[in-house]
Amino acid sequence: MASERSFVDVLQDIARNVNDIIRSEVRLAQAEMRDEAVKAATSAGWFIAAAVLAVLAVHLLLWTAVYALALVLQLWAAALVVALVLAAGAGILFFAAKRRFERVHMPPARTVENIKESAAWVRQSIK
Repeated sequence: MASERSFVDVLQDIARNVNDIIRSEVRLAQAEMRDEAVKAATSAGWFIAAAVLAVLAVHLLLWTAVYALALVLQLWAAALVVALVLAAGAGILFFAAKRRFERVHMPPARTVENIKESAAWVRQSIK
């Protein structure tokens, strides 16, 4: 006759198996996150390279604007006009960004509310 296992032994095996499954899933998630982090870092490098080239292009375009204006104004006046236009644009962008940033709420209200509801549910289900 086959030896029958006790109920406690079966529960211990189930607990060990669940524990092993959870650990495996955590290891898998870590490996996936590591792979995705490498992809993100590589992509960020490409974005940085693109940003550097864009800054250089804008710099050259601004010098082109200065020299084009220098055909009708003195060089110092042309540079001043371009600088004032850039300063005005920067000011507009700054205040627009400030206005948008003021609408940011930290911490995220919906997430905090969900966590509170989950904690209350757990407390209620334990009782």
